[in-house]
Amino acid sequence: MNTSTILALVKDRLGIKTTVRDTYLTAIINGVTTELEDEKGLVLDGANPYHLIFVVDYATWRYQSRDSAEAMPRHLQYRLHNMIIHVGGVSS
Repeated sequence: MNTSTILALVKDRLGIKTTVRDTYLTAIINGVTTELEDEKGLVLDGANPYHLIFVVDYATWRYQSRDSAEAMPRHLQYRLHNMIIHVGGVSS
């Protein structure tokens, strides 16, 4: 996945126009993609817009909920489960 494309989309979604938070947002993006690939066993395809937008939405939620104890929103859980079923994930 192209981190710079994801970063630009996350910043657009959050309305951030400066580069002040780029390091922090990039760390979140890298953490999200690593989690999805290593922990969930997904093979993310940077050319697949569904994968791209999911990573953008997931990273945006992580940024916005950094000080919250709330669980992942249902729409993200649903999409993640669908990706695991469709793409294939690690069997427990």
